[in-house]
Amino acid sequence: MLNKILSIAGKPGLYKLVSQGKNMLIVESLLDGRRSPAYGNDKIVSLGDISMFTNEEDVPLRQVLKNMLEKEQGAEVALDAKKAKADELADYLQTVLPDFDRDRVHPNDIRKLISWYNILVKSGNTEFEEKGDD
Repeated sequence: MLNKILSIAGKPGLYKLVSQGKNMLIVESLLDGRRSPAYGNDKIVSLGDISMFTNEEDVPLRQVLKNMLEKEQGAEVALDAKKAKADELADYLQTVLPDFDRDRVHPNDIRKLISWYNILVKSGNTEFEEKGDD
């Protein structure tokens, strides 16, 4: 499922891949359901391709999101990521990814992670397990 969820630089929120055209993708916002084109010159990243830095080996984003889902028992994260201080964000991430690399994972990365998680939960996209046809 995460391979079809996209982050597009310069556009807020997350997008679900709906279809592919010749030189563009048709995406649907998980925030408001509006469909729009995303072009080849946009910086588009699939959530399935993202990993978090740890002190050992990188951990796929799907595992971090799964850990968050278990910790929050399927609910949104209560911590207000926009207003939280850097140490509060780090403390939260420590609970779901204890070994994260504090030098390479910045507060804005954690804010984005929490924001993405909340968007996914709100939109009902909480199937973080890797599937064969994903």
